[in-house]
Parts: sequence; structure tokens; C-alpha cells
Amino acid sequence: MQTYRAWAALVVAAAWMLSAAGASAQLPLEPAKEFGEGVWPVYEGWYENPDGSFTLLAGYYNRNTNQVLDVPVGPNNFVEPGGPDRGQPTHFDLRRGWGVFTMRVPKEFKGQQLTWTITANNQTSSVPLHLDPQWYIEPFEDAANKNRPPTLRFSSGGKPFKGPPSEVATSLAAETGRPLELELWVTDEKPTRNVSAETRLRRARQPALVLIWHKLRGPGDVTFSEARHEFDTSDQEVTTTATFSEPGEYIVRVEAQDQTGPGGGGSQCCWTSAHVRVTVSGSGARSTAEER
Repeated sequence: MQTYRAWAALVVAAAWMLSAAGASAQLPLEPAKEFGEGVWPVYEGWYENPDGSFTLLAGYYNRNTNQVLDVPVGPNNFVEPGGPDRGQPTHFDLRRGWGVFTMRVPKEFKGQQLTWTITANNQTSSVPLHLDPQWYIEPFEDAANKNRPPTLRFSSGGKPFKGPPSEVATSLAAETGRPLELELWVTDEKPTRNVSAETRLRRARQPALVLIWHKLRGPGDVTFSEARHEFDTSDQEVTTTATFSEPGEYIVRVEAQDQTGPGGGGSQCCWTSAHVRVTVSGSGARSTAEER
């Protein structure tokens, strides 16, 4: 059922894109192109919080195979009602971004919906976000084998983060042109129940742990010294650096995948995503210029 929902999310996004863009829009099953395609917002599902509120989980699908896009919050990237800014990404890497951000809504939200709309390359697409029971997800534990997402910490023994992003995990300061060190401690529990032979075979082909760094929002480019890490064991202390081209406020996202793969293989469990806020000043770029 959960794998079906993941595919259905793309179908729904495609249908909304066609209705918004008109009959001339590209059919959703046409082969993707390198450039000039749109970005589809994707609804991943919802879950209930202990206080009775709900969390809506969303990602995206960049149809381009060779065009990364930046779409600032505004008339081309908005969530309504209550927007236009609800924490959605403004930077869209190639292809599929799973569980990129969340929106918390009150318990009174039942029967209502939000709509996320993106216009990129003159193609507009929208997706509704709602509490339809068919879109209920359990991102913190796989009911079948009790698998749980990896745990991220941004200091040794620091606050743990697990599952979809719910808040800014940590805030840092940097200077343009000067690499910022990003440290991360990762642990992952093994499933407590047996999995099928087919699942074991599929997971055997995957690294025990994959960490990927992404730019989520920000005015300039972000260059990671090592954007992707793959490990054969699940407990790791990881360091990379990020260099920012322009001053301003950025959000970078780190994604931790276990052997279920991206998006939990479509089931929305078990992976973890966390947001890091970085405030970048311009002094690094000036210092670099002075040194030259």
C-alpha cells in the first residue's frame, strides 16, 4: 500500500500539472529531457503528532536530467492558504527529492487542505496536501519488521533527530568563500524482526548507510567537499565542508538512508532528514580577495 501511495503521489502531481498548464503540457509519461522541464511538487503523506496536531510531508520531482533549478518563494513557489512561505524548498536538485520538508497543521485541519504550487521553465504544477486516510504514513517504524530510521546528532551526545525534518536541527555561521565544517554523528538500529528473502537480497546490494547533503534554500551556490558518503557499517562520525558563494541565509539538508534506500524504497520508512540553518557573511570573500 505504501509503495502504491508513493507512485500515486507522482500521478497526482502530474494530473495537477496538466490541469494547470493546459492541453499543450508534456504528458507525464513522456521521456524526461535534459533542460526545459518543470518541477512537480509531491505529497508524501501525513502522520499524527502526540499533541493531536498533524504533520504533512512533501517532496518534489525535478523532471530535468541536467538542470538544477532555483525558484524563490513568491508567485512561482507558494503554499496556500497561510503562505506563501511554509518552509518549502527553493532549490531543486535533479530528479526525485523524497520527504524534503514538513508542514505542521492543527488538529482542526481535518477536512481542509493546503496547495503547493511551483512554476519552473514556464510550466506550472500544483499538489493538494490533506488528511485523506489513504495517505497516512508511519515514518518512524516499519510495522512489518520494526525497522526504524537512522538517528542523527550534530554534536557527540547531542539532541537526536530521526525521521522527517520537524525543525531546524542546528544553526551555524559561515563566511563566503571559506569552507564550513559540518560534523555529524549517525547511529542506526537493525530491524528486530526478520524480513523476507527478497528484501534481504535487495538490501544486500545497498550500503549499510548513505548520507547525502543538499542545498534546500539560499541566495547562492553551496559546494560540498563530499556531498555523498557510503558506509558498510551503520554507526559513523562524518565530517564534510560546505562553501557558500554569496552572503545570506541558507538551509542545507542532510539525508540519512539505511538499506531501504531513498524514501524507504517508497514506503516512507526508514530514513532521516534534518535541516541546518547557516547564516553566511561576506567577510570571507573580501579576505580572500585581499590575500590575492
